[in-house]
Amino acid sequence: MTAFATTTSARAAETSRSFLEIATWRLHNSDEDQIKRVAAYLEHGLFPALTRAGAKPIAALSTLIGPDGPSLVSIVQHASLAAMQAALEKVASDKEHVAASEELAAGPGMPFVTIESSLLHSLAILPEPAIPTDTATRPSRIFEMRTYESQSMAARVKKAAMFNDGEIGVFQRLGMRPAFIGESVIGPRQPNITYMLSFDSLAEREKLWSAFGSDPEWKKISSPADLKDAKIVANISNIMLKPLPFSPLK
Repeated sequence: MTAFATTTSARAAETSRSFLEIATWRLHNSDEDQIKRVAAYLEHGLFPALTRAGAKPIAALSTLIGPDGPSLVSIVQHASLAAMQAALEKVASDKEHVAASEELAAGPGMPFVTIESSLLHSLAILPEPAIPTDTATRPSRIFEMRTYESQSMAARVKKAAMFNDGEIGVFQRLGMRPAFIGESVIGPRQPNITYMLSFDSLAEREKLWSAFGSDPEWKKISSPADLKDAKIVANISNIMLKPLPFSPLK
């Protein structure tokens, strides 16, 4: 393990692992103007209400490259499952949120098609999402959300250990900027681990993934026979996203 990864692991050990709720808002293009309506609801209704309730909105993003578009993705952090339950109860009785929810529903037709949610428990190496502080001085980045499905629960444990013990450190060293990583607690295609990286452009993404594949430290981490993808990663899916203007992560 590199010195950087060791330091990161030490910091992670001092911070409790949090929970991330990822909601995918499935939409369609129509006169209902679903994209605008849901974005406005997130910005002026749900995110402020969650903040008042003690939760932490992390991101609001739209699909750049991915299946079943258009869609929006919202990500919210909770300190614990108990904190999540308390926040949801407060949001349900928040008068401003109730008004925003009613406004969302009051437009023509359907405000959205459906909402698909999953809950992640962050890995120890990145117990809380990494929110950049320089967003005012640079253009917004693009984000890649990747899901690694494992062949079994035991296989997922091995893949999580790879991330905790060096793989995330390689991403960070190469400048791939991991924003979060967690193992699925509730959601489809379990068992799996989902994480997000950011890039300045699609061209930079291609360059950095190429560098990752040939990185000596990554080759060492992935060299044991029982850590090959055929043993611990059954399928990889990804989606490219771009932040909405009010997204904390951008």
